[in-house]
Amino acid sequence: MRIRSLLITMLGVAVAAGSVYASREFLAVEQATASAERSTPALVSVVVAGQEIPFGTTIEAHKLTTIQWPAEAVPSGVFTDYSVLIPKGDEEPRRAKRAMVKGELILAAKLSDFGEKVTIGQTLSPGNRAMAISVNATTSVGGFVTPGDFVDVVLTSRDKRGLRAVTILQKIRVVGVDQQTDELNEQAQVARTVTVEVTPLQGQKLALAQRAGTLSLTLRNIESADEEDQVLESIRLSDIIQDDTPVVVAPAPKPTVKVRRGSAIEEVELDGATEELRDNGS
Repeated sequence: MRIRSLLITMLGVAVAAGSVYASREFLAVEQATASAERSTPALVSVVVAGQEIPFGTTIEAHKLTTIQWPAEAVPSGVFTDYSVLIPKGDEEPRRAKRAMVKGELILAAKLSDFGEKVTIGQTLSPGNRAMAISVNATTSVGGFVTPGDFVDVVLTSRDKRGLRAVTILQKIRVVGVDQQTDELNEQAQVARTVTVEVTPLQGQKLALAQRAGTLSLTLRNIESADEEDQVLESIRLSDIIQDDTPVVVAPAPKPTVKVRRGSAIEEVELDGATEELRDNGS
């Protein structure tokens, strides 16, 4: 009997201990679940580009899609549904004021109003201007300059000392190639004009430089747009071509005098003898 009582007592203690342990594990799991639920941010549906949308193109429903976005991180100007983006009735469509890639948030600042005209001037920074440069296949890097690239502008001109080249502008953004302004277009083309974004002062320099000589573009790495301008001195053709041919100095011409012999007048080199005659009045 004593052994049986002892076994029952031990079994009761084990059951009690197991219940306490199970309760602890259950509470820990509940707390972890509640903590995870609290840490998961609330999500909202936002409108993004469902495909590439080039500059100036219309905003249509099939070009858009929605994704879930953390509510606490939603930037200002987003759209949560299509209704405010698609024209109703006879309304003219909205247009992209800048090129957008697939998955990019559709923001109010990137779109025109309904029926609003979209021009290249809307892509310029405040106070800047757009100016065209005449180019060809050679001066435009073989046609590999496209909208959105950054270039340096080099002037080649001739003066009394010969040919000279100097970089007049650095880190200039290309906003158009001929009539193409789409920054998403990576197709190379040989253009006749390249339109660049400049300040008013830079525009004056370009206007003078185009009259002074030939302008060439040098394409920059897109990551170098934030680099400081380098101080670049002009270079002349004589700095490139090292001519080792000895310089032959022509002898100075000897002075001459005119001598009358009878009715004829002859020009005779002035040497020591003739100098003596001239000095004696002969």
